Amino acid sequence: MSTRPRLHRRLFGCGVLLGIVAEQMMLFAVPLLIFQDTEEVSALGFAYAIEWLPALLAYPFAGLLADRDGGARLFRFVTAGRGVVLIGALIGCLAAPSLLTPILMTSGALLSLLMAPVRMSVEKVVPQLAKDTELAKIQGLVQSMEVSAMAVGPALAMLGVAFLDKIWLLGGAALVFLAAAACWLPLPRGLRTPSTGKARETFAELRLGWSILRHTKPLVLLASLNFSINLVFSTVLSANAALVTGVFKAPESTFALLNICVGVLGIVNLLLIPFTLKFVGVRTLGIFGLSLLCVCLISIGWATSMLLYGAAFVAAMLGVTYFNVFNRTQRIRVLPQEHLGKVMGPFYLLNMLALPLAGLLVAGFGSSLGPQRLVAVLAISLTVFGAIMLPLTIRAFSRAFAAQEKTLVGANAE
Repeated sequence: MSTRPRLHRRLFGCGVLLGIVAEQMMLFAVPLLIFQDTEEVSALGFAYAIEWLPALLAYPFAGLLADRDGGARLFRFVTAGRGVVLIGALIGCLAAPSLLTPILMTSGALLSLLMAPVRMSVEKVVPQLAKDTELAKIQGLVQSMEVSAMAVGPALAMLGVAFLDKIWLLGGAALVFLAAAACWLPLPRGLRTPSTGKARETFAELRLGWSILRHTKPLVLLASLNFSINLVFSTVLSANAALVTGVFKAPESTFALLNICVGVLGIVNLLLIPFTLKFVGVRTLGIFGLSLLCVCLISIGWATSMLLYGAAFVAAMLGVTYFNVFNRTQRIRVLPQEHLGKVMGPFYLLNMLALPLAGLLVAGFGSSLGPQRLVAVLAISLTVFGAIMLPLTIRAFSRAFAAQEKTLVGANAE
């Protein structure tokens, strides 16, 4: 590999890492600031709803923007915009402390709205940096950076709180966002899709994205499998506080320790995944990842101590990491590059629907059934569903790839 592509990959990875580190810093600081200001748990729930809803609605449109722009410039512009939003929030909170909660909720909604273009930009740029066998390595890099940020972000936030008031974490996260945008400055803009920007054309492209997704059988099967995984794992994350402090009577500092352990594991994976892919295929990695995840989720449902729960929680994240290498690699390979964003937008929207549903499950059955038993029931259901759906999904992708190769051979023959 020449020097320039290698540099682009490193800057790409650093930009992804720093962007998610800033997000993790905000996930640490904002709930604490809101709860400290209101002393109401309901305010946290309301803030969470405000944060994920804009992203959910924005994903299809963000996919169109990524297709039209090429990805790299959109990432730089939007990530820098997130930094500007936080600087404005910091100034507002310092100038009007009585309005802290409304300001943080408003900035959270804006950050969520801008998150969708960032994710779609990453999806768009990945295939520009790697082809064929190298694609899985880049997807492994993205997944490892996301998990590693779960350690770096909270660690930076706790370090900042040790010396400064939590409000200044807004400024720290803003600087990290700006650094992430700067990392992508040397990256080429990439393939763009020309557009007039008219509403009729925009809605036609949205319909095209949904149509391609609906008629691409491997993606439909993968979306259903992803939704099921996200539903169960999001339920674990939603019930995590009740499990750690309620069921196992562990101190609140255990939350940070779990995240740091997950992040350290992500850093180790960053080194292991490229090495592993030399000996096993992406398909094998996906099977192993889903199997490990199901075993760990069942273990979480029946754990009798915090030690067992913590080990299963961290290992479950490892399973998610390995499965996502398969997930990210296969879905990009089956789609035409010019339509990647407009299809991935609806795909992400379907995946994210699991988040509010998981919260509703915990709210509706967490007290009567108990959070741990709820996880156990869902984990067993996912195991049965995954055992049926994963082979079907793998077979559908194999057929799609074979059809692509046949079409390519026919075109070359002509």
